[in-house]
Amino acid sequence: MATGALFGIDSLTIPEPLQEAVQHGEVFTRSWVVELILDLIGYTPDKDLCSAKLVEPACGGGAFLGAIASRVGASCRVHKRPLADAVAAVRAYDLLDRNVELSRSLLVRTFKEHGWSAAEGERVAGAWVQQGDYLLQADSDHRADYVVGNPPYIRLEDVPADRMAAYRDSCPTMSGRADIYIGFYETALHSLNAGGRLGFICADRWMRNQYGRALRRLVTGRFSMDLVLAMHDVDAFDEQVAAYPAITIISNQTQGPAVAADTTRSFGAAQARDFATWYLSRGSESINAESCQAVRLPHWFPEEDSWPAASPARLAMLEDLTKRFGLLENPRTRVGIGVATGSDKVFLTEDAEAVEADRLLPLAMVRDTTSGTLEWSGTYLVNPWTTDGALVDLNAYPRLATYFEQHSGVLRKRYVAVKQPHRWYKTIDKVDARLTRRPKLLFPDMKLTIHPVLDEGGLYPHHNLYFIVSDTWDMRVLGGLLLSKVAQAFVEAYAVKMRGGTLRFQAQYLRKIRVPDPETISQPDRDALADAFERRDADAATEAALRVYGLTDLPE
Repeated sequence: MATGALFGIDSLTIPEPLQEAVQHGEVFTRSWVVELILDLIGYTPDKDLCSAKLVEPACGGGAFLGAIASRVGASCRVHKRPLADAVAAVRAYDLLDRNVELSRSLLVRTFKEHGWSAAEGERVAGAWVQQGDYLLQADSDHRADYVVGNPPYIRLEDVPADRMAAYRDSCPTMSGRADIYIGFYETALHSLNAGGRLGFICADRWMRNQYGRALRRLVTGRFSMDLVLAMHDVDAFDEQVAAYPAITIISNQTQGPAVAADTTRSFGAAQARDFATWYLSRGSESINAESCQAVRLPHWFPEEDSWPAASPARLAMLEDLTKRFGLLENPRTRVGIGVATGSDKVFLTEDAEAVEADRLLPLAMVRDTTSGTLEWSGTYLVNPWTTDGALVDLNAYPRLATYFEQHSGVLRKRYVAVKQPHRWYKTIDKVDARLTRRPKLLFPDMKLTIHPVLDEGGLYPHHNLYFIVSDTWDMRVLGGLLLSKVAQAFVEAYAVKMRGGTLRFQAQYLRKIRVPDPETISQPDRDALADAFERRDADAATEAALRVYGLTDLPE
């Protein structure tokens, strides 16, 4: 990626290994991709570009600046202005003096090719391109109507600790293991004037992973996500890179309509021009071509914890369902996780005589759910909790006391016991005695497909199982709905996908599922869902679910 102003004012002050990392990180954006981004943000010669301000945070050798110069020069001709009027129209930064000189030389050549004198070109080029650290510039140097570029991707371990501390202080969204480009997004967004637009091509991992959460919160709270154009298989750079790039257009205004788009390997310069024409025309609602699929959404997804990843058509479906239906979890339906002990070797047993009978809690394990019908394997939790949620008095349970004392060396070393030594025999999670008796749907953590299994009441879930209990749903009807591919589509869009396509059916992803009010489901559809669940027929469950959700089909 085009590497920019990262680590100081003078490259000679940068440690040699770091200079090498910056240089090796330089991968330049193809010219047609640059032209596409400039078109998408509306940076075109018909506008008086001398009266606008564009900033490029990391100019590298000038991949963006050449196209910018051509458009500014053409704008000057259209609006009958001298090139000198464009001195303050653009500001570009880079760390390396080599790149500053390359970019200035490129600008002079470009202006000359468009009929401007060398003296005019040199004056503008010298004003446009500066050596400096974009993330640590004064706010007054950043104000912009447009910010464009390819933010740098530099590994955290290559950033000196004091410099990283300065970045984190300047850019609060750079939390945890955040990559450098997170700071470029934040700084650029804060620099936008009202109505201003950001156009970046960058890795899209921040839209879903944990370290991008603060940036997602910033975008959804204060800006409008206008376009996400995924380009994972496209040759967008002059070299092959191990990244998953996307073009993002974000504007400084209230969230409006958004476009979600995906591309294939055949997406190139011609297809990019067609896409820009469609995007800017605000005409048809979707594109379904070999090289590109795209759909217009009434707005972007408002959540900060994760944005969905799916085909444009499926994203449109999810957005529609999000608008029309409520969340699975509500005050009368709860999603949770089973008990974590901190030492399963101690707290789990198959010995029905290990301790007092009322201290053994039948436990549902993942292996008990394999067939789709709950088949208890005989595992118990050695339960240290009373029915009212207090720790038991070991003096009242001599066999339990003996059992825990035999394993006290292990139990006392756990973090939870070190933190509370007087409660050394507690499990990490407290047992909710009411849950055992309740009918509930159980979900194994990791599965290729969604796999709800009914516990009629009698078992307590282990921590590798997630559960749903409800005061309003017939569990078989809800089970049929959640067995469907419609429900799975929500999880697929939000969940982490493991090797081999295995999905994580964790609580945070199950909570993303939208469902109708059970009272609105007709009796025939209720019967169909319950029957499909009993027979473990995902296709029949999907057919019934499509009717319930008011869908004709499930987009791929």
